Amino acid sequence: MELKLYDTLTRDKRVFVPLDPNNVRMYVCGPTVYDFAHIGNARPVIVFDVLFRLLRHLYGADHVTYVRNITDVDDKINARAAEEYPGLPLNEAIRKITEKTDKQFHDDVAALGCLPPTVEPRATEHIAEMKALIERLVASGNAYVADGNVLFSVRSMPDYGKLAKRSLDEMIAGARVEVAPYKRDPMDFILWKPSKPGEPAWPSPAGIAAPGRPGWHIECSAMSWKYLGEMFDVHGGGIDLVFPHHEDEIAQSRCAFHTPLMANFWMHNGFLQVEGEKMAKSLGNFVTIREMLHNWHGRTWPGAALRWAMLQMHYREPIDWTHGNLVRSADEILQILNLVRGFHRDPNTGKINFDRIFSEIDSGNPSEAVVSALCDDLNTSRAITAIRASKMKRERGLTIQLARDLAFLGVLKRNDILYYSMFHGVESNVGDKHEAMNIAVDYEMARANGDFQFASSLVETLANAGLRIIETDPSSLLISKGADERAFERVVKARVAARDAARRAKNFAESDRIRDELKQMGVVLHDTKDGTTWEIAR
Repeated sequence: MELKLYDTLTRDKRVFVPLDPNNVRMYVCGPTVYDFAHIGNARPVIVFDVLFRLLRHLYGADHVTYVRNITDVDDKINARAAEEYPGLPLNEAIRKITEKTDKQFHDDVAALGCLPPTVEPRATEHIAEMKALIERLVASGNAYVADGNVLFSVRSMPDYGKLAKRSLDEMIAGARVEVAPYKRDPMDFILWKPSKPGEPAWPSPAGIAAPGRPGWHIECSAMSWKYLGEMFDVHGGGIDLVFPHHEDEIAQSRCAFHTPLMANFWMHNGFLQVEGEKMAKSLGNFVTIREMLHNWHGRTWPGAALRWAMLQMHYREPIDWTHGNLVRSADEILQILNLVRGFHRDPNTGKINFDRIFSEIDSGNPSEAVVSALCDDLNTSRAITAIRASKMKRERGLTIQLARDLAFLGVLKRNDILYYSMFHGVESNVGDKHEAMNIAVDYEMARANGDFQFASSLVETLANAGLRIIETDPSSLLISKGADERAFERVVKARVAARDAARRAKNFAESDRIRDELKQMGVVLHDTKDGTTWEIAR
């Protein structure tokens, strides 16, 4: 199947032909490890994970190399380390910060269903490669030494600005550039700079400048060269990196190696905003991946739901991250899981055969419709349309296929199939976790089918075992040992508020559904002219 990708450099969508089909190579700019990654950072990680999966499918897993770097030397890291560990020497504090935030990042993106890249180089482990590149650039006349710094001479590269589609004069007029007397040109950028006292420092390239550390842009040029060569197939990242970061990478690499290209395709994902506004701490809508996974709008969100919500918009388009879209995504994943699990229920025992589900998913390939959609410049929205069409038919074979498709997209993992809902405090009172989970799945399916009498009987079964179900949202359950009245009250208030919103929108079907759910939780509603009140049924 022919793969077409949009290239930011040429501004067109064209057929992807790898430089070497036996060694397809991709580089994506990774995190700067000084704090939790925010939900905007998650977008390129997810987008290029999908491309990695597609390339592995088309060319074979052993023939694709995906490099995503870790930036662990940066002014932001230094500032955060000094702030968080003021009593430690800066280098020791930096190590603590980078080790902690690196683990946080990997835990978070794993929860989003992302595969680890083939290679994940750290900047501090590739200083030698950076110095070698800088020495090449100085020798070729593309860089110069000034006041202890090494700078790239932008005017030494005639087509600088080709990626951003701006002339040098336009970039000078519109850019925020560091004004420094030692620069030959305002647009010249740092390759190497002196370190301040106590900061990480290395001997300079060939002793031509003061001991110090590399600039940001040279890091990616060096690491991509080390693992992918002088030219490779795809370079990816967020649209915000086009200028200056990616423009500067091209300048460094092409001038160092005298190549016509650095990467054959440049791919960039669009911006992300939250609830219609640009994400910013000053607006109070800055949200990290960790917060999304553990406490956003008062609840925990499965990584599968976050990924599914992210993939519904084409990667090059801007995306508006909203609570409503996430709720719908979480519910849709639950519906699909209930279909899959329902087709694998033993008619005699009522138990779900998870081993058979896993076997059927693992033994098949993604559907032609999904692969075809992805081959059209990673058109995940079209792939999702195909998956939804299969879901609507509610046929066993198609249901297994759509589970394969979701696994291929990285949306479903084994633990999602087993424990998409949340289970806490489930102990030996109800046997093993699988037994408790089977009860909860029965409960979810009973609600979905409107069989509230059966759902109520399952609540009673759990209650007899000293457990209770708390509904944190239509798409998520909490099975808790003993009573947690505060959690229960929070859930009820949230559901009452959702019902009030449905009534104001004249969505009476949704209002009635929430009322029936609350009734099964033992909650009685009283509608008054001043709003809705509630009490526990006596």
